[in-house]
Amino acid sequence: MWFVLALASAVFAALTSIFAKIGIEGVNSNLATALRTFVVLLLAWGIVFMTDAHKGISEISRRSWTFLILSGLATGASWLCYFKAIQMGDVSKVVPIDKLSVVFTLVLAFIFLHEQFDTKSIIGTALIGAGTLLMVL
Repeated sequence: MWFVLALASAVFAALTSIFAKIGIEGVNSNLATALRTFVVLLLAWGIVFMTDAHKGISEISRRSWTFLILSGLATGASWLCYFKAIQMGDVSKVVPIDKLSVVFTLVLAFIFLHEQFDTKSIIGTALIGAGTLLMVL
């Protein structure tokens, strides 16, 4: 099931890029990011309340709160940079660079989470990096 959800995430991310590029025309990129974030906020909290997940808020540890807040700050910074980048450049060039996050994530997972890198991961990471360079040059 995780694979299907990951694939759906990729499709929705692709749609996000296309819809955002069209929608951001003539709109301040920070305002566009805030509007998109508001929609995401409504959707996420709607799902939380529809599934009764809000009942677990009091059980969240201080450590989890800290890292969820840091994750939210990183997401916000990413979205602000992304929206400004697609406003200024071609989506077909911005998106591959944005997807270098895969490479950065794998390296950071190795360093901080001690996840294992095997030959396949190293080759795949190198190919993603090379593919990104090929697409944007």
